[in-house]
Amino acid sequence: MNDSSAVQFGAVTIVLLLVVFYGGTYAISRVIRKKKENADEYMTAGNKIGFGISAASMTATWIWASSMYASASSGYEYGVSGPIHYGLWGALMILFIYPFGKRIRSVAPKAHSIAEVMYARHGRSSQLMLAGSNVVGSVISLMSNFIAGGVLISMLSPFNFIQGVLAVAAGVLLYTLWSGFRASVLTDFIQVMAMLGAVAVIVPFIFFAAGFPAAFETGAQNLTPAQGSFFSSEAFLGQGAPYIAAVLAYAIGNQTIAQRLFAVREDLIKPTFLTATIGYGAMVIGVGMIGVLALYLGFEPSNGDVNNIIPEMAASYLPGILLAVFFVMIIGALSSTADSDLAALSSIMMADVYGQNVAGKEKANPKTMLFIGRLTMILASAVAVAFASLQLNILDLLVFVGALWGALVFPVLASFYWGKVTNKAFTTAVIAALVIFIPVRFELVPLVGPLGILVDILSAVGIAVILGLMSFGFFGLRVAKIVAGAALLLSAPFVIGFLHDYATLSASLVAYAVSTLVCYFMSFRQKDDFDFSLIRKRTGDFDESEDEDTVVAEAADAPGAADRSAVAIDDSPRSSGGSASVPKKEDN
Repeated sequence: MNDSSAVQFGAVTIVLLLVVFYGGTYAISRVIRKKKENADEYMTAGNKIGFGISAASMTATWIWASSMYASASSGYEYGVSGPIHYGLWGALMILFIYPFGKRIRSVAPKAHSIAEVMYARHGRSSQLMLAGSNVVGSVISLMSNFIAGGVLISMLSPFNFIQGVLAVAAGVLLYTLWSGFRASVLTDFIQVMAMLGAVAVIVPFIFFAAGFPAAFETGAQNLTPAQGSFFSSEAFLGQGAPYIAAVLAYAIGNQTIAQRLFAVREDLIKPTFLTATIGYGAMVIGVGMIGVLALYLGFEPSNGDVNNIIPEMAASYLPGILLAVFFVMIIGALSSTADSDLAALSSIMMADVYGQNVAGKEKANPKTMLFIGRLTMILASAVAVAFASLQLNILDLLVFVGALWGALVFPVLASFYWGKVTNKAFTTAVIAALVIFIPVRFELVPLVGPLGILVDILSAVGIAVILGLMSFGFFGLRVAKIVAGAALLLSAPFVIGFLHDYATLSASLVAYAVSTLVCYFMSFRQKDDFDFSLIRKRTGDFDESEDEDTVVAEAADAPGAADRSAVAIDDSPRSSGGSASVPKKEDN
């Protein structure tokens, strides 16, 4: 039963908390702001971020308010196994990024986005397809974070939902606009340290204030048998399995992740992602248990909206001072991801749209790029605020976007390892997967009879693809083939005949299967192999620093410098990228 004595802040208190939080982050961004801003620094911070900042930023980006809300929603809907399925698989997906990340950085050490690398690898259509999916994904992510902020503020203050959304959007934009990605990663470090400390205090306090552990004994009757089982098949098929598929796609296709991959020092990729794995899992599972507690207590969120569980539980059981800490924790969580989305969107428009397709790499003006990046942040915030007013279910949004990106996973990864993948194969595979994904996901056609069996067969193939890719990252191609084959044979008898009843899971698996099959069969007969060294030459900095220009000028004046500087220029990503900025037909 909901607590009628829930704490609520006054308008002045909420305004002061927002001013302190966003004012502080803005002050930090002003400290790192440069008088003469550099376009590449604005997008990737010079590819040299250290371990502490990068690990904290990766953790903060993956831990957003939506993760906390969705984990609690999963616990409320599926019981004790819900947060485990949400947090554990999400954490493991961070772990699975790093072997692929090392390969991506080795072939494109100075890139700004995965889409930019796809341009160097294939051409314009593949690049824009990946960039377009990231624009959609980042706007949805931005919107869901604004929803979380609006819900929180409306629950804890006299302000309404829309006013809360506007306050959060303005605050995030305030400190991210000027320094871009650099502001995002630096504030992430401070925010994640505060979040970890807050979770360690707040979650146990709510549990004991609500009568833990007695509440889990007296409230057991509020659970269905499936919710009370730690090994619930309903929880796995409804939450765990779709999320495994979704977060693998997030890991590979999401520009916010890729941006940090290109920003961290190359030798620190592994420890960065290992640390983020642990931090994410601990925090998200812990917060998700609030949803489980609410289920045991018979707690009914207002208007039946599961997005309200966390703020209402906090308001019901936390004293004023801890509620203020909780408020700042959630605002920090959503802001750390919202600023990442803004930085990701700006880099896509700067590097992929303007830098590669409008002006061309050699003619791109860094000042114009910065203007485009900042304008993108403003427009994206406005669009996200408009869509946030719809108050869609956050958990559904996350799974949908992840499943949508599933169509890209195999074509993108194969393009970094297999020289036979062509631009036509990439584009056709993704389009074919989306064409089949959409009607399955939204049940636009009845999945009965032969059509249902076909979806189940493709789902079994999708399971094999996902497990095969995971194995390939760590153990290589031979082990991946064995794991994929075994997964197909073992899953088929259990999957065929019933899995099509789970539209969300089936759609995700079908997207993986179709994109993989089309991409493979359109590529394996190709005779020419792509030269991966071309990617390094075709990607690189748009904005050379004055120091680099000075070094080149001084070297040119030295005896015998002509030969030495010619060699240096040929090897640099910047100069070589110019002559090969548009992939030639024969390279595909």
